[in-house]
Amino acid sequence: MRLWRGLERAHGTLRRRFLMLSFVLFGAHVAEIWIFGVAMALLAEHPLAGQLVGLETVTLLDYVYFSAITYSTLGYGDLFPTGPIRFITGSEALLGFMLITWSASLTFLEMQRHWSARRER
Repeated sequence: MRLWRGLERAHGTLRRRFLMLSFVLFGAHVAEIWIFGVAMALLAEHPLAGQLVGLETVTLLDYVYFSAITYSTLGYGDLFPTGPIRFITGSEALLGFMLITWSASLTFLEMQRHWSARRER
């Protein structure tokens, strides 16, 4: 809701508003991917939490890569989680699907509002 109200108050051209919306949404998605990646990397340090399998040594960037693949529901299959950490990845996939869909809907609604205003002129 805050983003929507912020867009309503934003002044400038349609291009500027659309770019602002795009960058804010992109930044939010990247932040969520990093939050999940760091959380999984920290949890993987605990022996009972599980880990990523598929590489000899798994680094923080591997967890972030896996997080991006999971968040976008792309799922290459080159890395996969074992143990209880699987529940986090399932939740991340569901949340990623919901938020990417919400972002697309918000962008469409914002563009539709401007298309309607153009037709009325």
